[in-house]
Amino acid sequence: MTNEGATLGRVLFYDKKLSANGTIACASCHKQENGFSDDARLSPGFDGGLTGRHSMTLINSRFYQRGRFFWDERAGTLEEQVLQPFQDPVEMGMTLEQVVSAVQQQEFYPELFENAFGDPEITSDRISRALSQFVRSIVSFSSKYDEGRALANSPGANFTNFTDEENLGKNLFFQTIPNGGGACFGCHTTEAFVSANPGPQNNGLDLVTTDFGAGAVFTNPIFESRFKTTSLRNIELTASYMHDGRFATLEEVVEHYNSGIQAHPTLSAALRDDNGNPVQLNFTDSEKAALVAFLKTLTDNSVSSEEKWSDPFQ
Repeated sequence: MTNEGATLGRVLFYDKKLSANGTIACASCHKQENGFSDDARLSPGFDGGLTGRHSMTLINSRFYQRGRFFWDERAGTLEEQVLQPFQDPVEMGMTLEQVVSAVQQQEFYPELFENAFGDPEITSDRISRALSQFVRSIVSFSSKYDEGRALANSPGANFTNFTDEENLGKNLFFQTIPNGGGACFGCHTTEAFVSANPGPQNNGLDLVTTDFGAGAVFTNPIFESRFKTTSLRNIELTASYMHDGRFATLEEVVEHYNSGIQAHPTLSAALRDDNGNPVQLNFTDSEKAALVAFLKTLTDNSVSSEEKWSDPFQ
């Protein structure tokens, strides 16, 4: 990443002229104030049609160790991913040739491309690389959690800046299920709170397949109804939740893991008990409230207000 490359990517990210009728930009579905997700369950495209899945947060995308993108991980790299919404018949309705032409027709782009790449040539490859730099620049590291973590020897220690409720929620998040926790950290691994290498997971939303997810991309049948595990950073701002946006609140999400996990054939092993059945956490109301309180400590308001990630056309 360079400042110049990410700056060009920022302009491209917010440019509505890169859609078929000039009404939709990348930022239309990935809104800064909503944690670079969408407050709508499904997002409207250029002609009013709706996306098939909920808009995924872009925060901490650079820390996803598998390096694949979309809920079903069909894009092998971020550079591949950022070009697909332009070409989607619902989202932006363009061809790559039309996108390049639309960029070439605007007088401010040649200077931006020269700053980023050394000369003013405009190509789809350079558009891809600039957008990828901008997305990789969107990171969260200034939340209440981070302030507490800087004062603690480990994430498992009680944080001095947390309330008792928030520390209880943090303990439930990190502790294993046999020890009375929820083992949330098992999937939202690393302190970027994004999945490490295990890949797409089935978190038991449905008893039967309603969306093949990664199963439509990878040949191994274990991938059926499995989806990418996204970062929990700024999750307070990214409602609604799950790949289809079915949950409107964090309370609903926590209750799903507490009592609602379904025994789908590809349910992730981490969510099965010793008998192979879906786990039942049996959290009390106060424990569920504490877990929600902890999740809200991951809110980093600077992400929602930082100018370098904001709309340059305003």
